[in-house]
Amino acid sequence: MELNTLPRFDTSDNSTGCCPRFNPEGWDGRHLHFTDKLFLRATTKSVMHIPVNMGSVFTRVQKAAEAVDAFDMDDFIVLSRDLSAWEGEHLFAVHRDVPGEEIVLLSGDFITKVFEGPYRNAEYWHRELEGMARAKGHEPAAVYFFFYTTCPKCAKAYGKNYIVGVVQI
Repeated sequence: MELNTLPRFDTSDNSTGCCPRFNPEGWDGRHLHFTDKLFLRATTKSVMHIPVNMGSVFTRVQKAAEAVDAFDMDDFIVLSRDLSAWEGEHLFAVHRDVPGEEIVLLSGDFITKVFEGPYRNAEYWHRELEGMARAKGHEPAAVYFFFYTTCPKCAKAYGKNYIVGVVQI
């Protein structure tokens, strides 16, 4: 297991001019090991687990991180999880501090699984990830999703809606 590395997020196949086509190869069944990996932390408001201000929060974070060249597309992921039915947490991988934004360090071992389908299946995928961790002899500590590999419009254009589950073991 390599320290603080992620599978490559290939952005070269972009026929929509919006989101690149997500290639799940290399993301399924990966073991990730983070030690003090830098993430920019942001939260969104939700109504019964449905985000209501995600667009404005993601836009703010993207502008702030791009202003200081904090993103590295060879080391890109946004980990999301629900803190409650009313709040979501999003961790954006960065490689430097971003002024005015909260930076957190994430450490631990993680297992990934690629899912395909609508967001409404997240509850089932969450349970599957926890079961997968337990089957490997680990108690799951946290479950995140790399939800938005493409926006809904691009997922429709590409015919697939991939979501990567990430369980901390």
